[in-house]
Amino acid sequence: MLIDIQEANAKALSAIQAAQPTLKGIDTALTVVPGMKKNLILHAGPPITWDKMSGPMKGAVIGGLIYEGLAGNEKEAIELAASGKIEYAPWHEHDGVGPMAGVATASMPVWIVENITNGRKTFCTLNEGLGKVLRYGAFSQEVIDRLKWIEKTLAPVLKAAIVLAPQINLKNMIAQALQMGDEVHNRNKAATSLLIRELASAIMRTDFTTEDKAKVMEFLHSNDHFFLNLSMPACKGMLQAAEWIEGSTIVTTMARNGTEFGIRISGLKDRWFTAPAEIVKGLLFPGFTEEDCNPDIGDSAITETCGLGGFSMASAPAIVKFVGGSVSDAMNFTRKMYEITDGESQSFQIPTMDFRGSPTGINLLKVCEKNILPQINTGIAHKQAGIGQVGAGLVNPPLKCFEDALEAFVENYCKDQ
Repeated sequence: MLIDIQEANAKALSAIQAAQPTLKGIDTALTVVPGMKKNLILHAGPPITWDKMSGPMKGAVIGGLIYEGLAGNEKEAIELAASGKIEYAPWHEHDGVGPMAGVATASMPVWIVENITNGRKTFCTLNEGLGKVLRYGAFSQEVIDRLKWIEKTLAPVLKAAIVLAPQINLKNMIAQALQMGDEVHNRNKAATSLLIRELASAIMRTDFTTEDKAKVMEFLHSNDHFFLNLSMPACKGMLQAAEWIEGSTIVTTMARNGTEFGIRISGLKDRWFTAPAEIVKGLLFPGFTEEDCNPDIGDSAITETCGLGGFSMASAPAIVKFVGGSVSDAMNFTRKMYEITDGESQSFQIPTMDFRGSPTGINLLKVCEKNILPQINTGIAHKQAGIGQVGAGLVNPPLKCFEDALEAFVENYCKDQ
């Protein structure tokens, strides 16, 4: 099969650049997520079965089953999770993304983000905050109570406010946040503040009680990471526009389930390429050591896949206080990522680099040729279910994912040449 890889990659990059992810609303996963079912649990990363799940992934599944009322306690949840009655699938195969464990169940509210360039929608749950939360594998009553409050109060208030607020173009908001010190993966302080500015007046004009509206505003104000669950589906929407372009070697997915790291390539439809996930190196909370850390987990690397997060660390030098390293490291990480990408974002500009566009369009061929791996910054979950977050740091994908993908690409496109 004769192919023009350069032309195919240019088409993929053009689709990413043209995408306009826009906030459209909130609804329950069962109502809006394609293929969602009451016995289906969506998770981060490539496909995985219950028996191979890591501690935090299992903890999040346990919490999800208790939240849904399908199990009354941890023991019942474990029995049900292993019974074969519950189905599991990656968020990425259902037009969405999930941070850390990424677990989503039928009743959970999800953001609805639409790429108004092509009309396709992407989804993500609402951010719970930091610490002992479901996405880090915690499932105590405190975690379940917070999830219920999100379902019964936070989501309805925000859903009503979105209708009253001006249309929110998330791509524009991310672009502005980058120029205010965010990289919209592990630093979302500016983006969350911008979101609050857009929604605050609308929240106050909803018909909910003053107490409910006050609690929503307090929660948003106290949760600097709230925007992460919007930057992720926004990035998913941009990359989704570049999926399944024949002959393209652009990476459209990087995701981790806590056991394996997986990537997908534009020109290799529906195929995952996986390898064991790496341990994240970084700053740990007091009392924890590397022995406590679970391997890399979460769909939030969709931000790096889109040229943000670790690829745009130069825009957020303060991030090193959270994930480790130095300001010069942050600058160097961004410079290095230009070597494995095919373009620069027309929207996401980095002030500290003379407003150069962020490195965009990871090219499988360049990763393998130069032996330079994508740079990811991320949170760290405890390896045991129920404990939660223990730190944050830096990590790279395993090279084997890219080597296997290249071998498959050659087999698929070049075997007759």
